Amino acid sequence: MCCWAGSSRALRVVAATLLLLGWSGAASSKVFLTVDEALRLAFAGSRVERRTAYLTKEQVEKAARLSGEEVASALVTYYQGPGGFAYFDTHRVRTLPETLMVVVDPQGQVKRIEVISFREPEEYMPRGNWYSQFQGRKLDRDLQIKRGIHPVTGATLTVRATTGAVRRVLALHQVISQGSEGRNRP
Repeated sequence: MCCWAGSSRALRVVAATLLLLGWSGAASSKVFLTVDEALRLAFAGSRVERRTAYLTKEQVEKAARLSGEEVASALVTYYQGPGGFAYFDTHRVRTLPETLMVVVDPQGQVKRIEVISFREPEEYMPRGNWYSQFQGRKLDRDLQIKRGIHPVTGATLTVRATTGAVRRVLALHQVISQGSEGRNRP
C-alpha cells in the first residue's frame, strides 16, 4: 500500500505546495525562452542596449489611438541592437497571460516575433508559421484580422491578442521614434 493512501493531510500539503510554486493546473502552460535567449536570437549575440522611454500622457494617448489598443503604462522598456529594437509585450489571451517579443526594424516594420511564454493551454496557440505573416508588416489598416492577418480556428483569442500586441508595439515604437526629446528616441 502506498504511503499516500488515506492521507488527506499529505494531499493537502502537496496541493498547497503546488499552489505556492505557481502551478495553475494547466499542464501545458509554458515558458519557451528567457529574455536573454530571445535577445540572442533577435540580434545574433551582438551587443544589445536596454533603453527606457518615459512617455507623456499625450504620447500614451497617441499610441493607444494609433494602435486601437490599450496602453497600460507610460514607462516603456525596450532593447536596441544592430538593425532593430526589441519590445516585450505581456497581455491576457483568454484568462491567462502571453508574452511576446516583437522586433521592429529601423523603418518601423516587424522584423521578428517570438513567443516567450504562453500560459493558456497550448491548443489555443496558432500552429506552424502563423507568426511569420507579421514579418515586414507596418502599422496600417492591413494589420488586422481578416485583412492582412489570417484567423485561426480554435485560436481566435490568441490571434486577437497577438495582433493587438503587435499593433501596440508598433504604435509605441512610432511614438518613441517621433519623441520631441532626444531621451525618447530609439
